[in-house]
Amino acid sequence: MAFTAICNTGAVSEGGMGLFHAGKKSVLLVWPRGGELKAYRGRCPHADMPLSEATFNGQTVICPHHQWGFDSTSGKCVTHLVRNALHPYALRVEGDEIHVDVGPVKPARTPAPA
Repeated sequence: MAFTAICNTGAVSEGGMGLFHAGKKSVLLVWPRGGELKAYRGRCPHADMPLSEATFNGQTVICPHHQWGFDSTSGKCVTHLVRNALHPYALRVEGDEIHVDVGPVKPARTPAPA
């Protein structure tokens, strides 16, 4: 496994959510109320849209594009009878950093000079 530092442990609190990046890959961190911190791919599995504007009520992640809801503890869709689920990433905390295994990380593209 190749874990990559995503953010500081203070970046997400219980009942909260945040979208972070590891190279070109986006990582959605959610901490369900009364549960454990989870890491998922930062794109909706229904339409492969970014979850940058998603909402979170402490239990359910709602995709802003089609209002699909996903259980934050399992990643499973809870608003439609489908098998779509958020793609989980392995997560671990080292010191004051959250590390996630997103597979091989390619560096983000640098903007072209103007």
